[in-house]
Amino acid sequence: MNPSLSLTRCRSGLVPRSHSPQLSGGHHGGRGTAALANEEAEDVDHSYYVSKMYGPKDPKSRELWVNFDLMDKEKVKIHAILSNAHRQAARVNLSFDFPFYGHVLQEVTVTTGGFIYTGDVVHRMLTAMQYIAPLMANFDPSISRNSSVIYFDNGTALVVQWDQVRLQDGYSVGSFAFQATLHSNGRIVFAYKDVPISVSRINSTNHPVKVGLSDAFRIALPLSHLADVRRRTIYEYHRVELLKDQISSSTAVDMRPLPTCLQFSSCGSCIFSLIGFRCSWCHRLQRCSSGFDRHRQDWVDSGCSNQVNAPLLLRSLSFLLAMPNQSVAEVEEEEEEEEEEEKNEEGGAHYSLIAGILLSLLSMATVILVTIYLYHHPTSSASLFFLERRPSRWPSMKFRRGSGNPSYAEVEPPGQEKEGFVMMQQC
Repeated sequence: MNPSLSLTRCRSGLVPRSHSPQLSGGHHGGRGTAALANEEAEDVDHSYYVSKMYGPKDPKSRELWVNFDLMDKEKVKIHAILSNAHRQAARVNLSFDFPFYGHVLQEVTVTTGGFIYTGDVVHRMLTAMQYIAPLMANFDPSISRNSSVIYFDNGTALVVQWDQVRLQDGYSVGSFAFQATLHSNGRIVFAYKDVPISVSRINSTNHPVKVGLSDAFRIALPLSHLADVRRRTIYEYHRVELLKDQISSSTAVDMRPLPTCLQFSSCGSCIFSLIGFRCSWCHRLQRCSSGFDRHRQDWVDSGCSNQVNAPLLLRSLSFLLAMPNQSVAEVEEEEEEEEEEEKNEEGGAHYSLIAGILLSLLSMATVILVTIYLYHHPTSSASLFFLERRPSRWPSMKFRRGSGNPSYAEVEPPGQEKEGFVMMQQC
């Protein structure tokens, strides 16, 4: 029996933070394309990446577009199946290690829908999370003989181009041409040659429309009523959402990775790191992490989340050592005061009983309020904490098979059997 796989979304607590080979290669401010065309590009911080948007009049936009006609023809590959199919996905092996959110990828999954899936488990709802999406939409290369999905790997970068592709439910709007370039240093470039309509006007009824990045981790929760089966749940811990109104013909987005905890290989460099994350060192795993990455399962199973952070311990110790020493006389005076307080407490025992009852009522009210909050905010960090530690028979959320995400089928599978998939939705 295949283990089921559920899907939800959560956010990690982050601290805000105010070159590549031959191939050149966020969330931006609230300006439209027209305004962006006349302004100088600005860096936008997304915690894991910093992005820069280039408008139609910026020469950098044209520089970031990779001209396949100038590349080595033997390395340029037109994927025959993806170029003549709808909602299909194919794995592409990389000739280099590609760091994505600090994790090293050696293969990706290219789809017909204008995005690259980066997860290691290929399921039917690839549009939900773990993606690199220059323009995710309901593209159907099979409805036009001129459409194609092309990719090129020069050993230090992979360029994927969706060329003259059309929307299945919007053929008349015209053809799109855009690229995503993945560099060996983790840099990601989106370049747009032809975007005939505003991205915000693309119909999302039958397929999500997204521009940006997403990553997630998997957690396997045991099912007590099935001995050897664990429910696999995918949690999205971060997403970069670029403004759709800023995407047009002759624009580009350059995203550069920021340091993560995963890059530190020793305890000292980890716990004293000055980056935008609260890094902790797990001695059992010999790994540095913020607790929110693709190794979350190992982090929880090894008890790393329960370890005391060394910098916090050192600060607490320093505080204690810095406290002024009390004299013997002061201590004796405090003891006398404590004796008087004990006598007063004995005389008011019945007040303690009343206080205990009120405290119990307050605790019950708190539990009820927390339960209501978790029920209506199932993707919060608090919900994630209790979900990972709940008994398997504790029904904290409703699960429903299927979702609004379109179903993708993998072509040329490497012999692996698909895993079951359940999408977790808010109640």
